[in-house]
Amino acid sequence: MTSNYRLGMLLVTASAVAWSTAGLSTRLIHLDSWTMLAWRGIFGALGIVLVILAVERRKAWRSLIHLGLPGWAFAIVSAVGMICFITALRQTSVAHVAVIYALAPLLAAALGWLATRELPTRSAVATSVIALVGVAVMVGFGADGTLLGDILALGMTICCAAMMVLARRFPEIPTMSAACWSALLSGLVCWPMGEPLSLSTSSLSLLILFGVVNSAVGLTLFTLGARFLPPIETALIGSLDAPLAPLWVWIAFDEAPSAATLAGGVIVFAAVGIHVWQTTQQNSGHDACNTGGDDRSTNTKISSIPQIAGDIRTQEPPGTTQRALRESVPPSIS
Repeated sequence: MTSNYRLGMLLVTASAVAWSTAGLSTRLIHLDSWTMLAWRGIFGALGIVLVILAVERRKAWRSLIHLGLPGWAFAIVSAVGMICFITALRQTSVAHVAVIYALAPLLAAALGWLATRELPTRSAVATSVIALVGVAVMVGFGADGTLLGDILALGMTICCAAMMVLARRFPEIPTMSAACWSALLSGLVCWPMGEPLSLSTSSLSLLILFGVVNSAVGLTLFTLGARFLPPIETALIGSLDAPLAPLWVWIAFDEAPSAATLAGGVIVFAAVGIHVWQTTQQNSGHDACNTGGDDRSTNTKISSIPQIAGDIRTQEPPGTTQRALRESVPPSIS
């Protein structure tokens, strides 16, 4: 397994952990969803801007403006996906949205093949199907949805898959800047539909934390990691946020999840865990054969960390989602 692949898995897993805190945040912040999402996007964008200013200094504004066509496409697709997501939740059931979003790994695989001719492994496809079953067990799939809502949920899922493919196909996308615009656009879309100026001091503090952790950190890590993984695996590892979301509420509020949530979560964790383990074993054996026991793989592994730091600093090419669960689906739209 290459160091870039390992780093990609680590970054996308960390983004899933960051996104899974959305359910906990909604329990702590007593505001309507539109207001929360508006401030989430705005504070997330401000958090990313501060990092860009600290790293880029005089080149910061140039970095924020010159995204290139793929970078602007990434930010716009993310914003369109957010509009589809919010509208879908108003038109159909949360369960329908969650299950349709669980199709993201398979859609990402299809789009990835069309864009890059990168075929997913049989293990990744099988794991995606099992994870879809796990999410369905967790949230159910009642008959309370509508066709329009389901179509919007599918549109949101396609946007998520497209984001993964864009990040993979165009690794030269200026990651921090694209994530910043993606967060800002989603916040501006939600602003007119909420009451963003009716805030208490405590709510404001929590919203800042929510925006930085859930939006800025989650989106940045996701965008960085997606460049190193096939789209299907990015979506698959990202699905870990679904079983993690009720875990944080259980720990914070002693609110035990239902048997269905536990069973579905175990299915998702097991499926992703086994797939990652198998992939690790297969690639480790392959690397051992290729390196002949020398230390070249170690040197490559070490070199990946400064490569990521360089991407954040210079924006140059690297080379080559029960309440907590419902409130956090889906994660991958800023």
